[in-house]
Amino acid sequence: MTAQIIQTNDAPFNKVSIDPVTLEVIENALRNARIEMDATLVRTAMSPGIREQGDAFPLIADRTGQMVVGQFGSYIGPFLDGFDGTVEEGDMILLSDPYSVGGAISHLNDWLVLLPVFKDGRLIAYTSMFGHQSDIGGKVVGSMPIDATSIFEEGVRIPPVKIYSKGVYNADVIKLIMAQTRKPDWCTADLNALIASCRVAARRVVEMCERFGDDVFAAATDELLARNYRAMKQLIASSISEEKVSFEDYICDDGMGYGPYKIRCTMHREGEIVVLDFDGTDPQSQASINFFLNENMLKMFFGIYMIMVFDPQVLFNDGYYDLIRVKIPEGSLLKPKFPAALSGRTHALGRLFDIMGGLLGQKTPEFLNAAGFSSSPHLFYSGYDAKGRWFQLFQIGFGGIPGRPLGDGPDGHSLFPGFTNVPNEFLERYFPLVIERYETVADSGGAGLHRGGNGIIMSYRFLAAGTIAIHDDRWFTPPWGVNGGEPGARARKILEKPDGTQTVVGNKLENLTVEEGDILHFITWGGGGWGDPLLREPKLLEVELERGLVTAEGAKRYGVVLVDGKVDEAATEALRAKMRAERGPVTEVFNFGPDIDTLRANSLAETGLPAPKAPVKLAHFAA
Repeated sequence: MTAQIIQTNDAPFNKVSIDPVTLEVIENALRNARIEMDATLVRTAMSPGIREQGDAFPLIADRTGQMVVGQFGSYIGPFLDGFDGTVEEGDMILLSDPYSVGGAISHLNDWLVLLPVFKDGRLIAYTSMFGHQSDIGGKVVGSMPIDATSIFEEGVRIPPVKIYSKGVYNADVIKLIMAQTRKPDWCTADLNALIASCRVAARRVVEMCERFGDDVFAAATDELLARNYRAMKQLIASSISEEKVSFEDYICDDGMGYGPYKIRCTMHREGEIVVLDFDGTDPQSQASINFFLNENMLKMFFGIYMIMVFDPQVLFNDGYYDLIRVKIPEGSLLKPKFPAALSGRTHALGRLFDIMGGLLGQKTPEFLNAAGFSSSPHLFYSGYDAKGRWFQLFQIGFGGIPGRPLGDGPDGHSLFPGFTNVPNEFLERYFPLVIERYETVADSGGAGLHRGGNGIIMSYRFLAAGTIAIHDDRWFTPPWGVNGGEPGARARKILEKPDGTQTVVGNKLENLTVEEGDILHFITWGGGGWGDPLLREPKLLEVELERGLVTAEGAKRYGVVLVDGKVDEAATEALRAKMRAERGPVTEVFNFGPDIDTLRANSLAETGLPAPKAPVKLAHFAA
């Protein structure tokens, strides 16, 4: 079953040479077209997740479907391999079902629009955009039930369908889809925004072809992919050993009382090929924390990490995929069997970045990041306001970014660099709530020569009774430090009643009832620290104390004594000497904190929550 490309002009593109200046112009024109896609999207979308936070990802691919510019890598190959139909001029495809495209998109909330770009009867490119829809039906508001046990509970499944066929709009299928969502106004506007973004990029591609010629444009995309292949080949040869290295990390729990779930990866080089083998990863979960990981998506993650660590000037695209081989066990957390639930896959997605860092840094610890790309916290709040109007909020929160070789981790930042926060003024204008606090949590970043980024506390006072759901992680296993750095603080969620009574609530939960006047303290994790904290410049602690990033007590983790906000140099020197003598030399690259058994034993006392039970292997279940 493979898609059939219909062209009225089957003349092959002529192979032409391209000079460096023209290549540079086309490359930057493609970059700008991608930026224009984003700008079009945020100006026309309605949901806060896309309009305010930018939870959408553009792509421009060459005529074969390989991504030339974008972020998540191309899903066009898996689509073409699995689509039993034609692709013709005037067509536009919509899909959301991960199982229909081999996990190329990873949960049902992500609606993907794909536009084949034709010129003079020939396919010359593809443009695409996918964005997170705030509600697609299913059993809970927001359509991301953490306790779902199959994908059928998570909302409408859209296999690849033509919403335009030879230029004719399929209004009936859109009506059918929109009838499944609690927010058809948002979803309709967001879908139109995705369509508009793809059309803008398609126009820019045609303009480039008209300016430079079809053959030159095709040659330019070929060369951009080939250049990336050559650059990555050199990076792999110089950075990846033939000796196997392994790393593992954990998803804290599944929201149904089980965890932690292990993700394990072993990496080595065979000739010029990198092998990433996830043998040893835990079996799939009963709940929705499974991540149906597409191999090409992982190749993109790996390449982005390699490029950003070792050579940030390289423009990443799909050109290097042949240099990476990925092995993921069937039935595991990263390749669950249908119809496993997938809506809570963000935690595993985030953990992969920590694992990539742990793998790549073992042989070159000077390039190693600590942990902290650990999750993407979500809050859902819904109900009826004082005027009887329905409201529902989906918001992405931010945690601490890890300490790095070149500096401290940012405080309260997103897993994805392009995401932005929803302004508090927007939240208070459109939803019945008040933001009482929005600030970094002092001392939550792991201590180090380079401090881990602090987590944040966001305190929501609810002005209307309703229901909330929370999706977060790193509450049980802390973000680890490296090269002498300490782990970051763990996440916490506290519900405070109007009388001041506080209750620790889970970091993954559904359908928690809140009353008017209740306050939710949404506290995220801090990033792990990098390097020996006793080497940090003491004067920095004065500045950070003034800015509320550390406390006087927390400064002692760095061996720094602050008196009235100033460094006591004699006391600091004495404390550091004492700490060095007690701990001995720093020899371990990773500081994971306590082992799993110790975390289990201390969970209730340290977190206010019972420890999760060890996961059990599930028998395969039928749809």
